[in-house]
Amino acid sequence: MTKLKLGPIPDDKPVKLTVEVPAELHRDLIAYGEILGQEAGQGPIQPAKLIVPMLERFIATDRGFTKARRDHT
Repeated sequence: MTKLKLGPIPDDKPVKLTVEVPAELHRDLIAYGEILGQEAGQGPIQPAKLIVPMLERFIATDRGFTKARRDHT
C-alpha cells in the first residue's frame, strides 16, 4: 500500500450557532461594520459576517488560552 503524505482530512463542515447579543453590542457591531466597510471602500458589513473573524482573532491572540491549550495537550 502506498504511504501518502496527507493524513485523514478532518470534518471542517461549518456548525451553525444561534446566539442572542445585548442590544448595545448589536449597535456596536453595526457601527463597526459600517466603519470597516467604509475603510474597505464597500458598503456596510453585516454583524453576522463580523462575528467569525472577530472570534478567530480573539482566540488567536489570547495568550492565556494558547498556554492553557498547550499545557492541556
